Amino acid sequence: MRQRSTPQLSNFVWKGINCHGKRVSGRILAMTENDVRKKLSEQHIQVRKTKKYRISVFTRLFHRIRAKDITLLTRQLSTMLTTGVPLVQALKIIASHHSKVEMKLVLSLISQGVESGTPISKTLRNTSTYFDSLYIDLVKTGEQVGNLAGIFDRLATYREKSEELKSKVIKALIYPITVLLVALGVSYLMLTLVIPEFESMFSNLGAELPWFTQQVLKLSHAIQTYSLVIVFILILSFIVFRTVRQKSLAFRLKTSRFGLKCPVLGAVLTKAAIAKFSRTLATSFSSGIPILSGLKTTAKTAGIVYFEYAIDEVQNDIASGMPMHIAMRNTEAFPEMVLQMVMIGEESGKLDEMLNKIASIYELEVDNTVDNLGKILEPLLILFLGVVVGGLVIAMYLPIFNLMSVLG
Repeated sequence: MRQRSTPQLSNFVWKGINCHGKRVSGRILAMTENDVRKKLSEQHIQVRKTKKYRISVFTRLFHRIRAKDITLLTRQLSTMLTTGVPLVQALKIIASHHSKVEMKLVLSLISQGVESGTPISKTLRNTSTYFDSLYIDLVKTGEQVGNLAGIFDRLATYREKSEELKSKVIKALIYPITVLLVALGVSYLMLTLVIPEFESMFSNLGAELPWFTQQVLKLSHAIQTYSLVIVFILILSFIVFRTVRQKSLAFRLKTSRFGLKCPVLGAVLTKAAIAKFSRTLATSFSSGIPILSGLKTTAKTAGIVYFEYAIDEVQNDIASGMPMHIAMRNTEAFPEMVLQMVMIGEESGKLDEMLNKIASIYELEVDNTVDNLGKILEPLLILFLGVVVGGLVIAMYLPIFNLMSVLG
């Protein structure tokens, strides 16, 4: 069955009559008009009229469901089910105490589906797009073996570790990107605001300017004259790049492989991808999902095209009877240590344990790399700033130095 998308949160203005026959009105945040009518019906209000309005961007962002909300929900369900709280009651308790209206409505739909006798895995699939295929497959397995509490605990642990890993990768990317953007911003301001002032001063000197200064002035003229054209070309290039990337698998693989080869950051992304692959496959395999199904789900959640393609190749080779470590070796995407540990896991019958160990090793490596990233990149970033910003400053002061030497 296809997973339907979650309706957008809207602001409904309603008018009705309460249980005392008095006219009442108000506003309520909800997904659909049916949700509004049901909620007011619980308050014994007979709705006569409703009108739908769009909500502000701030309100939408505040009530939007994020990955962390699903992780917290999973951990709360695990805790409550472990202590013996029935599933429907647990869902209602979490919904009643949640601050986000969108989350309250999604939980309400899930509890309604479970109350009507629909399995929770099917309800999750039909209710919202916030639950991915791995989540639903694991919950379905938990239903079949009668261990939903254990499955939710594994899911919560897996999601917590995945989010921690993702935050570390983002942390690794923020520093160099911020420095790059600041350097470009400062350079643009100098070329459009500062350098024109120097140019007017140089024109009064009447002397020939150094070659380097002349080139910088030409660049300043080009930036001032063609700024809009440059922005348009950049936007157009980005659109073309995205379009080609979406339509061409070969292009996606090339760009993905190129990104993984970038100094320092490429190594962080590679280690993070291997850690996520190992953790996801270990979680699904230890929960009773067959290895082929687990690999299929893992490929979808890999996040990097190069590894998605490699995992698909591994799945195809295993389906034809090839051992997993050989199939992984054929892709040339995994380090030798990973291959050796997977081989040991296969031979000893403890593949899930080995995969968890691989994930822990690479998560620790990502953590160490991110902690030392400032020390690694700082010399390169200083050199970059020195060349770009320092070069502009030197170009402007060269004529002054020349003039002083002549006067001296």
